[in-house]
Amino acid sequence: MSIVITGATGQLGRLVVADLLAAGVPSGDITAVARSEGKAEDLAAAGVRVRVADYDDPGSFKPVIGQGDRVLLISGTDIGRRAGQHAAVIDAAKEAGAAQLAYTGVFGGPAADFLLAADHRETEQLILDSAVPYTFLRNGWYTDAPSFTADLPGILERGAIIGSTTEGARIATAPRTDYAEAAALVLREDGHLGKAYELSGDVAWAFDEFADEVSRQSGRRVVHRAVSPAEHKAALVGAGLPEGFAEVLVDVDAAISRGLLAGTPGDLSRLLGRPTTPLADSIAEALAQAVEK
Repeated sequence: MSIVITGATGQLGRLVVADLLAAGVPSGDITAVARSEGKAEDLAAAGVRVRVADYDDPGSFKPVIGQGDRVLLISGTDIGRRAGQHAAVIDAAKEAGAAQLAYTGVFGGPAADFLLAADHRETEQLILDSAVPYTFLRNGWYTDAPSFTADLPGILERGAIIGSTTEGARIATAPRTDYAEAAALVLREDGHLGKAYELSGDVAWAFDEFADEVSRQSGRRVVHRAVSPAEHKAALVGAGLPEGFAEVLVDVDAAISRGLLAGTPGDLSRLLGRPTTPLADSIAEALAQAVEK
């Protein structure tokens, strides 16, 4: 039996591998799937098995997954094509007789009606149709996403957090490290099959609160500036994003405005056995990293 991690060289995948190792899972029992061996040299040096496979090459996953394996399917980044890509992993897991297929979907599952969620809804249905034992990890937004603390240098330079959410809109985030820790836990422990976890931070925050906390910790005035969806899209395209992706991000802000990402069911903190990491702590970490750079 092996724990197989797809997308293992991505930000989330690396954290999951690190958490499994820290929890005492033998490195030889972990299979890290990457698009090339070169991207996983550090994992191989740690004793982790590295296998090369690509979402766009369905046959490449068949020799990677074995009978009884526990598989973490980390969603791809090619929005609009991901469900078809994920099918390669699902089919390989079914054919091999995998013991578990955990999938990193989106908060809300079938109820998430925004553009970015479409691939996730379709992938979950493919997994259900496959009859492979599943665990759905419906991740909320990352506090360290590019729009939030990962963009702190840009936010400080602009003096503003810019978006098209409506006044008072809230979002319940947690850092990527919290989601990775939860994923590692459901892979190494029993009792999580057939479950769908709605994962989010314990506290939903408003963008004005985010701006105020950045101001407090940095000593520089930062405000939240709400713009129209059209202005938001134009700003994103002007910053170099493809028009289609800009539309997706503006649509996410509309979903936030509808309250779709503000839920705090507590699944993440219950899995972790502790509160999720507060927004203020994530801001402090991002500011410290910005100073180091």
